[in-house]
Amino acid sequence: MNTKVFYSHGKLLLTGEYVVLDGAKALAVPTNKGQYLTVKPIAEQKLVWRSFDENNQIWFENEFLLDDLKTEITENDISKKLLEILLAAQQLNKSFLNDTNGFYVSTKLTFDSGYGLGTSSTLIANIAKWAKVDPYQLLWDSFKGSGYDLACATNIAPLVYQINNELPKIDLVAFNPSFKSQLYFVYLNKKQDSKEGITHYKTLPVLSKEKAISEINRITEEVILCDTLTEFNFLLKKHESIISKLIKTETVQQRLFPEYDKGVVKSLGAWGGDFVLVTVEDKLNLDYFKDRGYTTIFGFEEMLLF
Repeated sequence: MNTKVFYSHGKLLLTGEYVVLDGAKALAVPTNKGQYLTVKPIAEQKLVWRSFDENNQIWFENEFLLDDLKTEITENDISKKLLEILLAAQQLNKSFLNDTNGFYVSTKLTFDSGYGLGTSSTLIANIAKWAKVDPYQLLWDSFKGSGYDLACATNIAPLVYQINNELPKIDLVAFNPSFKSQLYFVYLNKKQDSKEGITHYKTLPVLSKEKAISEINRITEEVILCDTLTEFNFLLKKHESIISKLIKTETVQQRLFPEYDKGVVKSLGAWGGDFVLVTVEDKLNLDYFKDRGYTTIFGFEEMLLF
């Protein structure tokens, strides 16, 4: 058996956060960085796992006996989650990891794991390719989430993602705004746990969600077709306002950047951390964020896969 290499892209969610879980249309974009998974056969019937960060430093390693995967006991949270994913993949494909040989598996991130660009989703997408199983089923059997990140992991263009009758619907779209040189991604210097946000969102009343979903669907469609920064800013503000009212949380601009008046700051994905989308009149406007300690900034084309 030869060495196999799998690769999946990272992700950013531009519109539809939270409500995508209930069928809203969400605009998502694959990033130009992601994660590799390399599988090499070895003689011993065990799984040797090494995870490398973007600087080639090992951030996780463990070994598992293939015969004992189901009964493996570990106190390590990462090991527990990895075993959960592998066993879920085995449930979907009984022949997965039932070889007479073992495997040396290495993963390699090409982005900083603190960025929230999809360390877990790229891993699930890669394991699904290796195990030859449905990535969405694997996600829903082992994690919570809408699955938009898996759509980004396996596509190379902007897309509209929607859960329709409990199935993922993906439409690739031509989202390439003429004003993209005025769009930036600013890192908030902390990683956000999306599970917390999802748990809170699930408790909200259905009626308020339904109204928000129809409004966000319209905004997503308008954002894709939008051809001026003025209109784009208007749509982003409207989107932030709708989600803010729904989840009863201040917008990131109100909370962290109330004096910023040269554009709009929009949360991406679960509110509270990771990256925000910032619009500017001029690149010099970014000094506002740098002066406040937010110095990790990427241009639109620098971050995304086009």
